[in-house]
Amino acid sequence: MNQTLCCTIGKVATEKLASIHSKMQDDTATADDRLLAVYLEEITALAKNRISVASNETEHNKGGDVWVERTHGHFPHIRLHGGALEDDPLV
Repeated sequence: MNQTLCCTIGKVATEKLASIHSKMQDDTATADDRLLAVYLEEITALAKNRISVASNETEHNKGGDVWVERTHGHFPHIRLHGGALEDDPLV
């Protein structure tokens, strides 16, 4: 998947989530809207975790004092949220 498509998917997903949140505030959200919001919130949280891991890894490589969990032979990852792919480098 190319970077333009990934960025566009992210933009559309965050816009959709904002729209659903607005519907929730207006009390017009359907059950399907609320379920979709849960999925989009989880995807957003995972994406934020991946960005955080990448930032921490960059600082770690510069000698900074940051927390990055590692397992033998694997790339950094966040255990509780699966924020980074355990076996694949961040792109």
